[in-house]
Amino acid sequence: MIASQKLARRNIDQVKNLEKTKLQTQPALHIPLWLVWGAALAFVLCGLGSYGILDNNEGLYAEIPREMLASHDWRWWVIPHLNGLPYMEKPPLLYWLTALSFSVFGVDEWSARVVPALSSLLCVALITRFGSAVGRPQAGRLAALMFVSGLGVMAMSRTLMFDMLLTVCLTAALMCAYLYSTQHEVGKLRQTYAWLALALMAKGVVALLLFGMVIFFLLLPTLWREGVLPTCRAWLEPRAILIFFVIAAPWHIAASLVEPIFPWFYFINEHVLRFLGKREPHDYYAGPWWYYLPRMALYLFPWSFLLPSLLQRSQVDSQADVHADAPKTLASFLWLAWLLPLLFFSVSSAKANYYLVVVMPFAVFQLAVAIENRNFLRASQRVLPGVLIALLAGLLLALVAHSANLPSQPVILGGTPGQFVFVLLLGLVGAAILCALVAARWARIGILSYLALSAVCAVALLITVNAMEPQVSTRLLSRYLQTDLANRTVYLYRNFEEQSSLPFYLQKSVSVIDSRSSDLFWGNKLQANDLMITSAQLEPELSSKSIAIVVMERQRKDFEAGPLFARMKGQRQVGAVTVFFN
Repeated sequence: MIASQKLARRNIDQVKNLEKTKLQTQPALHIPLWLVWGAALAFVLCGLGSYGILDNNEGLYAEIPREMLASHDWRWWVIPHLNGLPYMEKPPLLYWLTALSFSVFGVDEWSARVVPALSSLLCVALITRFGSAVGRPQAGRLAALMFVSGLGVMAMSRTLMFDMLLTVCLTAALMCAYLYSTQHEVGKLRQTYAWLALALMAKGVVALLLFGMVIFFLLLPTLWREGVLPTCRAWLEPRAILIFFVIAAPWHIAASLVEPIFPWFYFINEHVLRFLGKREPHDYYAGPWWYYLPRMALYLFPWSFLLPSLLQRSQVDSQADVHADAPKTLASFLWLAWLLPLLFFSVSSAKANYYLVVVMPFAVFQLAVAIENRNFLRASQRVLPGVLIALLAGLLLALVAHSANLPSQPVILGGTPGQFVFVLLLGLVGAAILCALVAARWARIGILSYLALSAVCAVALLITVNAMEPQVSTRLLSRYLQTDLANRTVYLYRNFEEQSSLPFYLQKSVSVIDSRSSDLFWGNKLQANDLMITSAQLEPELSSKSIAIVVMERQRKDFEAGPLFARMKGQRQVGAVTVFFN
């Protein structure tokens, strides 16, 4: 009797062990590659050119490559020019690639955004390939989906800025470096240096600093075990270093020869002094050390709401990468690859929301690995994000319903912004609850149901930006100037950046009256020009010259108090500006 009871218990234990083994070897969720790429193409490319070039940063970075092509001067490809003046704040890779896009596809909104869009898609490819390389293909596919459908990356993928290009280059460099540390294939090391050089050309020395911090801490055990010289010898391979300098050195040398002030301006003012908060001019934001923490949650939305589910203990042992001789486990590398850049940006005096995109590939990969280690979560855990999002959206819905200070403009889908937000939040509540029910009921769909929330956010972003276009882009303004005021010389009053897309749409540089522009500050100092003028200089020309002056609403009182206003014969409001003409 006792023997039979022991045998029964042994059989039960064997069944439990078999079930546990099956749980570890057969994940509850299988993500097909076609779903990853279908979602990526939809989130990145849909509506890419449906709205005008945005003012401020996007307007600046679209105009520079347009001027490169229009200049027919090789020196403008070495020292970029903005509104006809030298602009040396950033390296030129983004401009060169965007100019290539313009030359192939024409100068258009969607062709201006091709580079960040393709950079985002290339990040998707890197994440999925890295997942396969480290023996975590399903985690890699989940990470790629979370990356491309997260709210922050979704927005940055369709905005012409440097950060998505930096992200793909730095991500590739770090991934290749990690694989070299585990596989010791010299080809991976050479790829590392090639991608690192491109990252340097994408956004400057910050790429080297971020890469250096991660790799230093990654190699600490190796340095301790094998010594400094053998480790340096392994990583400073001559051909790899040659590849780096062949890609990165020519432009830096040429820029120093064409513009003597370039070395100080680019390396000291733009990098060292910016980090210390002493750059001239001081045109960037600051913030507390925790500035990026709430923004991380927004960048990862809706996937950031999976984080509470990870408080549950893992169902399977956390796996290191498949290479037993790796100097660091995969988990340690992932921590380093996103936490150290986040720490660097948090310590820096200069803060910007878009800096966060560079930490996203490794942050989502680590989140995906943690979810896979929990067998893609139990039903109760899969429900939690939907419940939390529904509760948050419901709370915001109540606040919107009881708020009396919501703006009445712009009109969005025939209603006020408050009405649109109310309907959007109501839709999010319903969609979150539906996603939670689907995630709990059908394990084969699981947390992938929350892609629907990302889709809702993507549609809402497109609707909002298109509705706000007159306030955030000069596309409509430029059409008015080119038709109704076609024979007049156009001037901007004071703030170039806030109407920075205007030269792009007018296809020519625009003079600025009484400039307060930070981006044209150094170009105006370095080059004598007639683009930056004062009201006193322009006033004598009004009797013989037909002009139109674009004035922001918040600058209108100052303009009306100045000498030019009395000479104007008419005015018209277009979007967020008033156009005065004589």
